[in-house]
Amino acid sequence: MDILDLLVSFFTQNGYLAVFVVLLICGFGVPIPEDITLVAGGVIAGLGYADVHVMCAVGLAGVLLGDATMFTIGRVFGERALRVRWVRYLLTPKRYAQVQAKFAQYGNRLMFVARFLPGLRSPIYLTAGMTGRVSFLRFLLLDGLAALISVPVWVYLGFYGAENHEWLLVWVERSKIGVLLALAAAAIVVVWYFRRRGRLRRERLHAARAHRAGRARAAIGPKRDASP
Repeated sequence: MDILDLLVSFFTQNGYLAVFVVLLICGFGVPIPEDITLVAGGVIAGLGYADVHVMCAVGLAGVLLGDATMFTIGRVFGERALRVRWVRYLLTPKRYAQVQAKFAQYGNRLMFVARFLPGLRSPIYLTAGMTGRVSFLRFLLLDGLAALISVPVWVYLGFYGAENHEWLLVWVERSKIGVLLALAAAAIVVVWYFRRRGRLRRERLHAARAHRAGRARAAIGPKRDASP
């Protein structure tokens, strides 16, 4: 029996709470595939043990709470978190170096990309909190956007393939490529949005400075004209 069958059996008996707890554990770096967990949640919905739309909401809640917990641990405890054995195991020197390289490559946008980097996801969120590279609000925004792409894909895939596991496993592999393509498209949109917002902010700042400079010149001009 593979991991998908084990999860389906467990979720069938325990419902939404089991899906939520397993996803929360995934967020702590436990080596349970998050995508297969979500697919299994979709499968039990397809078999009639749950509502697929509620399952999507449960999946989003479990994913985001797990991610936010790792980020918060890093933010609150900083490097003191490394005194805990499981944190040291999760954030090894090698992984820390890999995370730093990803930050150098993507900047704060790594909070979005991390959802699609199994094995580095939890170390990335932990490091982001520890180093203060990104605010909690921006982290939640970017991570939430990525989750809105990935979670429904896996849950609905499991829902529609509930009766045919062989077909389902084939499409799980194919969907990984589809999710990556969706990631690329969404990343382009995110980059465009933040660059546009930054450009508009600079233009407003420049206009405000020019306005203040104009008012200052207008105020100084009459005083000079009035001097003997």
